[in-house]
Amino acid sequence: MFGDIIKRLRIAHNFSQVQLAKELTVSKQTVSNWENNNILPSIDMLIKISKFFSVSTDFLLELDDRRYIEITGLTETQLAHIQQIIRDITDANI
Repeated sequence: MFGDIIKRLRIAHNFSQVQLAKELTVSKQTVSNWENNNILPSIDMLIKISKFFSVSTDFLLELDDRRYIEITGLTETQLAHIQQIIRDITDANI
């Protein structure tokens, strides 16, 4: 569910509910309500969350399990480094 996804993303990025709320300019209670599946964010907020965590809105809504990494503006060398890191992590089964 949406709340589980938000909580996993928040924890993976080492944010408390208070810190995430501040980043998204909402209250801590709002983040808590999302995580407890009491309320859903507005469409505008859903887009803001997707950009903040670099995931698609489809990922947040469980319509697609693929994630993406924002690469706009990176050089070919930087992209090659990222691809190598991904291969290293995948090969190590981390």
